[in-house]
Amino acid sequence: MSDDTEVISLLDNAGGHSVRRVRLQVSAGPDAGTDVSSSSEKVTIGSARGNDLVLSDPTVSRFHAELVRERGGHRLRDLESTNGTRVDHVRVVDAHVVDGSTLTFGNTSVRFTQVAEQDLVPLHPEPRFGQLVGEGVAMRALFARLARLAVTDATVLIEGESGTGKELVAEALHQQSPRAAGPFVVVDCGSIPPELVESELFGHEKGAFTGAAQERRGAFEAAHGGTLLLDEIGELPLAMQPRLLRALERRQVKRVGADAFRPVDVRFVAATHRDLRAAVNRKEFREDLYFRLAVGIVRVPPLRSHLEDLSLLLRHLWEETFRALGLPARPYIAPSAETLHQLMSLPWRGNVRELRNFVERSVAMSGALDAAFVQGAAASSNTSPGQPSVRVDLSYKDAKEAWLDYFEETYLRQRLSAAGGNVSQMAREAEVDRAHVIKLLRKHAVR
Repeated sequence: MSDDTEVISLLDNAGGHSVRRVRLQVSAGPDAGTDVSSSSEKVTIGSARGNDLVLSDPTVSRFHAELVRERGGHRLRDLESTNGTRVDHVRVVDAHVVDGSTLTFGNTSVRFTQVAEQDLVPLHPEPRFGQLVGEGVAMRALFARLARLAVTDATVLIEGESGTGKELVAEALHQQSPRAAGPFVVVDCGSIPPELVESELFGHEKGAFTGAAQERRGAFEAAHGGTLLLDEIGELPLAMQPRLLRALERRQVKRVGADAFRPVDVRFVAATHRDLRAAVNRKEFREDLYFRLAVGIVRVPPLRSHLEDLSLLLRHLWEETFRALGLPARPYIAPSAETLHQLMSLPWRGNVRELRNFVERSVAMSGALDAAFVQGAAASSNTSPGQPSVRVDLSYKDAKEAWLDYFEETYLRQRLSAAGGNVSQMAREAEVDRAHVIKLLRKHAVR
């Protein structure tokens, strides 16, 4: 056993994980000589306050780029900056960096190096937090951060791909907080027509507008004494963002059509699959609102980055599925090593939501996580566009449903991409009701 391995092993036993630091040293530009070092999962670079490396160079965007630690090294990701990001003089959008690389942001050059110092990242002692499960380093580090945030009243921004369980994270924060006895209210900002957002959030008085036959309290008032989750906050119309900012800062709301403000006692949590910093650069999201939401930031890892948790997740979802469907409990039989290997080789674009759907289909169709069913799922998951597989191992009805599922997902992904991620525009172009589009997007974990 090497010295490094022994140190990390001892730290893990003590409830922590050792992470090596990196250093960013400005070598050219207005801030030459500036030096920061960090062991954080993400290091952000930009001209806005709150970045880990703040640059005064006017050619640097507010949120210019981020350096992400992952297994095997670090990646540099441009955040849709105005003047671009370069690694060793090559312009990149997303690229791996190595020790000694020169990173360029606008007219500023920064040297990236790895240093000998290591920091201890706390790990949660249990392989679960609320309804969340995971025994690997990534999830236990997430649980430890959630445990620290839960006991506070700090506003939390939850980031993560679609299907990673952001709502479960928010609910776990609520359940482990002093507000657990209060309400947990969820508002999906992406599913509300723009003209109704204000009423949904703040409520309205009787007669405030056509159709307001009676007064109605909004989500802020409904969550009084508890927690309010603003899901898909990146979809909130720009015109509504100043009102939300005011409510967050003053803890007061005014119903549509009312004259006076009402105090609210609410803990705020927001969630998004979008990068709000890139949205700030595009002027689609207010910078001051971003900072007000990002008091505590929680990043939920995609399933592909913690596949060591797959066995535990399969057991958990198996038991949960039988309870949810009202079926008599059936003993869980772990999949064979071959089946587990096949599952770990799948891309899981829909993350844990896709895994849950797989388990539910297994329970409904075969009652077991057998190899034949996994092979069919793998074929469907790895099929290239325009070449869907025909599941001849299924009944005609189930095979047809699988084909239709493929059509829906493929159509939705391509339409959403063509609309630049704008759900409302996509719905108009597809000539489908927006609410139905949102339902289909959730069904297929498309975002």
